Amino acid sequence: MSFVEVFLLFLAGFVSGAINAVAGGGTFITFGAFTLIGIGPISANATSSIAQFPGYITSTLAYRRDLVRIWREVLVLAAASIAGSLVGALILLALDNPSFAALVPWLLLAATALFAAGPWLRPSPREAAEAARGHRVIGPIVQFLASIYGGFFGAGMGIMMLATLGLTESGDYHRLNALKNLLATVIAVIAIVVFVSGGVVAWPAALVMIPGVALGGYSGVWIAKRVPQMAVRLFVIAIGLGLAAYYFYVA
Repeated sequence: MSFVEVFLLFLAGFVSGAINAVAGGGTFITFGAFTLIGIGPISANATSSIAQFPGYITSTLAYRRDLVRIWREVLVLAAASIAGSLVGALILLALDNPSFAALVPWLLLAATALFAAGPWLRPSPREAAEAARGHRVIGPIVQFLASIYGGFFGAGMGIMMLATLGLTESGDYHRLNALKNLLATVIAVIAIVVFVSGGVVAWPAALVMIPGVALGGYSGVWIAKRVPQMAVRLFVIAIGLGLAAYYFYVA
């Protein structure tokens, strides 16, 4: 890699980490940066999962006390997440770059739409007693389907899961967010294992970007206090639409 490419990846990682800390949606930045330096879309998607992984870990650890209290429920949903992520990641590896590239603009549009609708998809806080009956069976099934998408592509996965968990699980927003963070980590672990085994990770690019993601995530707290969240959301939406337009053009 040239110095310019190294700088671009580090900067993209920094921006991605900061955006995730403020509003989410950093995957758009990392995926776009990897493709911009010539990495194929399948490898870019897999490498982006590696680069984003430290953020999943830290966000899960922040909710460790909440998760301990619901560990039985977590196990069932985690099992569904493992199965779904495995299916999604294997589907990705079964495709070639031209086939996946044809899907990418549509996936980006769907993920951008999810991100844009995020504030309206977030479930309202509610007590455990208000959860609808019968969701003990529906919940794992819905989580399995969401995890297939997470293992296959991943952008917008957190917003999707927060919405689906709000429909199938009980508790307030913080409890649902804790579940979402842990399940996103589980999905990422399985997908990463599959991608590494499949040899599709661009390790030099990932190692350059990871420090930028970590630094950006730390700086995101400072940014969140000074930059309106709506401005960040509009920036991410513009990136998503721009990438979708680019892939429609080159497809």
